[in-house]
Amino acid sequence: MLSVRLLTKITAAGSILLLALSGCDRKQENTDSTLYLIGGDFKGFDPVDSGDTESAEEVCRVYEGLLEYSYLERPYKVTPRLAEALPEISEDGLTYTFRLRKGIRFTDDPCFPGGKGREVTATDFVYSFKRMLDPRRQSDGDWIFIHHVLGARGWAEKGEFDAPLPGFVAVDDYTLQIKLAKPYPQLRWVLTMSYAFVVPREAVELYKKKFREHPVGTGPFRLKSWRQRYRIEYERNPSFSGQRYPDKGMPGDREAGLLDDAGKPLPIVERIVLYDVSEYYTFWQMFLGGQIGASALNKDYFEKAVTPQLGLSDDLKRRGVRLYKTPEPSTWYIGFNMKDTVVGGNNPKLRQAFACAINVPKLCEVIYNNRYTPANSLIPPGIAGHTEKPYAYTYNPERAKRLIAQAGYPGGRDKNGNPLRLTMIMPGAGSTDVRQMGEFFADHLRALGVELVAQQLSFAEYLRREHDGNYQVMYAGWIGDYPDAENFLNLFYSPNKCPGVNATNYQNPEFDKLYERIAIMTDSPERTALYEQMVDMVMADCPWALMTYPLTYGLYQPWFQNYKRHPFSYASSKYHKVLPH
Repeated sequence: MLSVRLLTKITAAGSILLLALSGCDRKQENTDSTLYLIGGDFKGFDPVDSGDTESAEEVCRVYEGLLEYSYLERPYKVTPRLAEALPEISEDGLTYTFRLRKGIRFTDDPCFPGGKGREVTATDFVYSFKRMLDPRRQSDGDWIFIHHVLGARGWAEKGEFDAPLPGFVAVDDYTLQIKLAKPYPQLRWVLTMSYAFVVPREAVELYKKKFREHPVGTGPFRLKSWRQRYRIEYERNPSFSGQRYPDKGMPGDREAGLLDDAGKPLPIVERIVLYDVSEYYTFWQMFLGGQIGASALNKDYFEKAVTPQLGLSDDLKRRGVRLYKTPEPSTWYIGFNMKDTVVGGNNPKLRQAFACAINVPKLCEVIYNNRYTPANSLIPPGIAGHTEKPYAYTYNPERAKRLIAQAGYPGGRDKNGNPLRLTMIMPGAGSTDVRQMGEFFADHLRALGVELVAQQLSFAEYLRREHDGNYQVMYAGWIGDYPDAENFLNLFYSPNKCPGVNATNYQNPEFDKLYERIAIMTDSPERTALYEQMVDMVMADCPWALMTYPLTYGLYQPWFQNYKRHPFSYASSKYHKVLPH
């Protein structure tokens, strides 16, 4: 997600496109309060399986958790959602007590008697948290609890779902306690993630394997219809709990109109319609024709919209179009499966050769229009622990040739003279951008005598292969789930290996010891110094060949309102507004 959102992973094709399409003839004023979006290539609506940005975004429309982020305030601030207030924390920091808001109801659904949704209780949270830890679910989000919550690991190993789990206690209908085995400073952050959202047991047991297609939540919207690979439609949830648009923001928010709707009931739009469409040319023509309210920027059209000085073109300015540029707290990389007999194990020189063979500045120029910058650390800028230390494996073809020879593949051939052939999975089936990127990587590896085959997969298939560890090399990105470098370092903690978030199956006992140390520390110079030490340790083993840090660009028409990019929250659509146009 999702970290999430969440631990979150994103596709190489770019950002989700937010659209506000006219529901009537373009010559007439559109007063339809409908938000149209492009996306839909996601796994489904099950919170325990929402570790990618597409799935997290859809889950956040229909489900909610105890806590969420303040939409407008910066620095990033956690606020209550289904909890009445932030938790009461015991003196030893090991017990968090939440008081639930009364009157929160699951939406109406046939899973309930008479089809009427019932009130959410603390028992529902205990059930939802245990379900996410259930090894039969193979959730890639179990890391948020499994190493921290009292008794979680023993309960999961025992495999008896209805057995008590001492770390989750429903004191009464409206009081929930989370008990920890050790301090967990990140608990508030992770409880904002879609993994920790509440679901009703009745729906899980009625719909069984089809539960991911039948969301039953408390969120601002409910699913009206879903034609997979084509169209999803949401409608306002009539039983939504009466949340209102925020009245607090940052300097400049009021001037930008972001507080004009302060105090108004949420959600603001009546409907959301999401289309699963991949052809960018169509989006661009619709945007120029005034039919589309917002769009990300494909690299082939970037120069049509953005000047060499990275400002908005005069033509789009005249139309009233707005440009936003937002740094993403994310790192893109090429990952190596450390269990693979060729690229994995104790042969870092092959992985280092791969890294040195890629001209990342050229990648930023020809593939990303210089929207991205070369990465130098696992931890992206803006997160404590990031340093400006030069990357250890910058583009150097001669060094790459020496390293691959030292790895046992001189000239890219094994001891029998056979050429080295590697396979890399990439998300984005049918995407021209992804195909060009795969060709870019293959061309650079060919200079070493290595044959690289890039497989373009649908996002769902890519995530399945990554989840199962069924790949050799992968192109991937990690968006921070919360503003703490620990969230990036847990990707290398060996207990999190596949099907967990340690998708490269990296194992280093010394790293694990340091991770277990920093995981219970609060922010301090000592912890930041340990972060830097851990980064150096991973860089030497090179399970990742670092690629880029992204800067996200998007275009918005004047009638698409209340948009403020939040890198850690995916529950923003309830704040958006479509003006008559």
